[in-house]
Amino acid sequence: MLNSERRSLARFLSIYLLSTFLLFSIASWIFYDSAKYHMLSQQKELLGYESDRTIAKLRELHMSDSQRLKYPIPTNKINSVIYDTDKSYIFGTIKQKYPTNISDTVDTLQMVSTIFPHYLGAGYLLLTKAVDHTPMTELRHKILLFMLIGGLLFMVLGYYLGRLFVSPMRNAMAQMNRFIQDTTHEMNTPISTILTNIEMIETFGKCDSNADELNRIAIASKTLSHIYDDLAYLNLNHDYHRDIKYLNLSDLLNERLDYFSSMYRAKMLRVSACILENIYLDIDQNDAIRLIDNIISNSIKYNRTKGTLSIILTEKLLSISDSGIGIKRESMSIIMERFRRVDSSEGGFGIGLSIIQQIVDYYNYSIQIESEFNKGTKVTIKW
Repeated sequence: MLNSERRSLARFLSIYLLSTFLLFSIASWIFYDSAKYHMLSQQKELLGYESDRTIAKLRELHMSDSQRLKYPIPTNKINSVIYDTDKSYIFGTIKQKYPTNISDTVDTLQMVSTIFPHYLGAGYLLLTKAVDHTPMTELRHKILLFMLIGGLLFMVLGYYLGRLFVSPMRNAMAQMNRFIQDTTHEMNTPISTILTNIEMIETFGKCDSNADELNRIAIASKTLSHIYDDLAYLNLNHDYHRDIKYLNLSDLLNERLDYFSSMYRAKMLRVSACILENIYLDIDQNDAIRLIDNIISNSIKYNRTKGTLSIILTEKLLSISDSGIGIKRESMSIIMERFRRVDSSEGGFGIGLSIIQQIVDYYNYSIQIESEFNKGTKVTIKW
């Protein structure tokens, strides 16, 4: 894993685990607070039960003829004290004055009940009980254990999610590396051809204008120029200022065919062109050149030696078809993706069709690609 991927994964895991821990902490605190309130309420209910039981016992003692009175001792570790109507202490399991503030504390629960009728002169009953922290402690331990186990599980899950998170970046970097390698290779080939043929011309002296060396130099130079133009267009497309004007597409198409003449002649292609005169279109000239050049370049590059190349231009469409290697049906859905190549035998970067798609989308044209593997391809642009 590259350092950039490690940094991205570490940042993702940090944010993911921190947000997960924060969310779980809030949820756990709310759950614990609710459960604690429920537990304390259950313990407070015991005071209510004991209050009713003690008052009932006092009534029985009040009604009894026995001379020996036995104070009803509460159960469940609850202390009780009875006071007269003036809130003066009478008797109890503990000796305690009538509390001025009857409220629960962290460690003690309290309840005061009014006794009426005043059995045995008693007016008030105070019940107190120490809070049983055992269930709350056990709950905290369970919550901590749950958060620990959940944290481990979410850490593992976060790691795999992080790997998925950096996967697009890894793929993009792999594509970029392949792009750089292909760029080096693609530019190196025509440049080497130019330099080699120049050396041959210098070595053997003057050559005729139709010499093979000069023809190869022309092809290599145009290939290099086409690669450069595509890369520049792709790089500057977002900031490119278009000068849209009423362009004679017929003349431009003829010029581009002349430009590529050395390339299709070298492949001995039979070219048929049906180009209506004076077909005008509102389009930026550079966009039109990139559109035409990429379609023609692909038709030549992926064509067969001694194959056919057909160009048709009408008022409504531009159609260019070839008898080349074609495109497999399963690859048709991805051919417009940038840097995607369905055939690596002819080199290239996989940006030509992406540029065509950008131009078509910008001008709201429509593009139709018909292809049959090993039989040829037809590209039609309609406006």
